[in-house]
Amino acid sequence: MNRGAGTPDPKGGIAPQTVRVANLAHFLTRNARRLGGAPAIIRGDRVWTWGQMDARVSALAAGLREMGVGKGDRILIQARNSHQMFESMIAAFRLGAVWVPANFRQSPEEVAWLARSSGASLMICDAEFAGHAAACDSVARHLTIGGGADGFDALVDRHMGTHVPPADVGRDDPCWFFFTSGTTGRPKAAVLTHGQLTFVLLNHLHDLMPGMTPADRSLCVAPLSHGAGIHQLVQLAAGVPTILLPDAAFDPDVVWRLVAEHRVTNMFTVPTIVKMLVEHPSVDRHDHSSLRHVIYAGAPMYRADQRRALDKLGPVLVQYFGLGEVTGNITVLPPSEHDVDDDRMRVGSCGYERTGMHVQIQDGTGAEVPAGTTGEICVAGPAVFAGYHDNPEANAKAFRDGWFRTGDLGHMDGEGFVYITGRESDMFISGGSNVYPREIEEKLLDYPGVAEAAVLGVPDAKWGEVGLAVCVAEPGQAPDAEAIRAFLKGRMSGYKVPARILFLDAMPKSGYGKITKKIIRETLRERGLLSSETA
Repeated sequence: MNRGAGTPDPKGGIAPQTVRVANLAHFLTRNARRLGGAPAIIRGDRVWTWGQMDARVSALAAGLREMGVGKGDRILIQARNSHQMFESMIAAFRLGAVWVPANFRQSPEEVAWLARSSGASLMICDAEFAGHAAACDSVARHLTIGGGADGFDALVDRHMGTHVPPADVGRDDPCWFFFTSGTTGRPKAAVLTHGQLTFVLLNHLHDLMPGMTPADRSLCVAPLSHGAGIHQLVQLAAGVPTILLPDAAFDPDVVWRLVAEHRVTNMFTVPTIVKMLVEHPSVDRHDHSSLRHVIYAGAPMYRADQRRALDKLGPVLVQYFGLGEVTGNITVLPPSEHDVDDDRMRVGSCGYERTGMHVQIQDGTGAEVPAGTTGEICVAGPAVFAGYHDNPEANAKAFRDGWFRTGDLGHMDGEGFVYITGRESDMFISGGSNVYPREIEEKLLDYPGVAEAAVLGVPDAKWGEVGLAVCVAEPGQAPDAEAIRAFLKGRMSGYKVPARILFLDAMPKSGYGKITKKIIRETLRERGLLSSETA
């Protein structure tokens, strides 16, 4: 456990003691006092004020406490974005319990595994996910959103007016099991704590969205179970209302209409969603001049997509690099570092290290490498998580001499800007040379008619491994694979040019809209598109 300031001991040192911190739920209490009548959550024609949200969260906490939930208990959530999902988060924090959100797109079997691995004692579930609830037979108690007389809202109504103060918490007390996406196996539960998340929220406010006030407006377009949930906590800390999409289905026209209607100033998403938004014709039908920060993370944005977004939206893009284990706090590339002109931008950089964080590029022994040299991106600082829940083997691999090892390869220039080459697991070796797919993918997207691209390393009898490019064509276009290979040969070394180029109607993506090599490889295998050599 981390220790903080204490009292002098007889030997002249300081006797350590547990550091108490403010419970994250106190942000809601503070807003209710200061901004009680101001909007907190907006969905369609419904508005919940900070005062109403605080009363509902307190009532929910009282109901959960009556059900036996206490400090340290895990609450599994299987739900789409809603005000109830947000309330479950803050009520869990208020009790000192641990919020365990699942991606609502996961299967019943996947969520059942999350329930068992997290040790959840309660499951809160949308009524539409009855199959998921049934699969989670290891969880003794269930509470259904939309469950009628025995459901979530009925529990809140029964305890309305009951005040539940935030539980006493220390800096290292867990509050959120943030499950990784599981690109290299089963998802792991990264343990986020009250003290760590407090730093994260302040850092987001300082580095990503400086100058925010309650006059700002945030639009939520991604699942609250992961990065968008952290983003909404930032809005909570600043007293900024969040607008939720009125329907479950993602519709760019609805997004842009809400931006115009509510004068939205910030939103968080992933590069593929930004691409969808700026390529949709509705972007030109609605006023989006209120936007100041369009934050993208989860994966680097390809340069062609950056240019298109900057042309449409202006200087509002903010990139951050940071895994769930560091809760997004590794680097930042602010609007001032984005430009449509390649000569005025560090093309390919994910930015410089975040305030209060220390980033190093290290070799296989843990030694820092010189500027410009490729190595593993490692990070230390208050945003680093407490470790993986009940997974000592993963913890041993993830940490070295106090540094968290991201598993991402990259280099840093002389001014401290970081460039991601790709995941260590994505790199392949062709004829004895390291090949980093990111570089090839960027060039593929420069070819007319190619909308999306991903490059995999696959076995080859002669070279050991060669590249397999998976592409999606722009609507109405049919690029020729051999013409693309010829295009690439003039722009990179021959061993980097993919041996095969396949076109799919749509790029396989994760439940969060990210392109992951694991999912693409599984899709190709299922469709019989990997030869016997590469299977």
